[in-house]
Amino acid sequence: MPDQGPEMEIVHLLRAVTVELSAHSGRFAQRNGMHPTDVRALVVLMDAARAGEAMTAGRLGGALGLNSAGTTALVDRLERAGHVRRVRDERDRRRVTVEVDERAVALGWSHFGPLIGRAVELLRGYDERELAAIRDFLAGVREAAEGDTGEPGHNGSG
Repeated sequence: MPDQGPEMEIVHLLRAVTVELSAHSGRFAQRNGMHPTDVRALVVLMDAARAGEAMTAGRLGGALGLNSAGTTALVDRLERAGHVRRVRDERDRRRVTVEVDERAVALGWSHFGPLIGRAVELLRGYDERELAAIRDFLAGVREAAEGDTGEPGHNGSG
């Protein structure tokens, strides 16, 4: 078992934050008649839009670990609920992207906005060097989690 120093205290806090954020997201999904995967899909779509990247159903499914049939069912469900729309590419009419509807963004802000506001408020208490350290730490943890497939032979796990 690893030493119980300040590093492990931070790891345990990160785990607790993850659990609380997951519960917060679950409450949003439940209140809005959504599946947790629906919420994850909306986050992936909003992140892609913020990065200026078009998101096809295939890319969305890949990001969520869904097969083609599961992705189609997900997009159909989100489209019926008015959360997303399918948009034909103007240059290549065969290509269809999935975009988040503004109403879904507003719905998300109504639930997650106060939490985001509090996080921003907390971050404003740190200087640029501290913010860079927080950013690097979180990016590193994210990278480690993305690379962990849970399969033997990956990330030194077997």
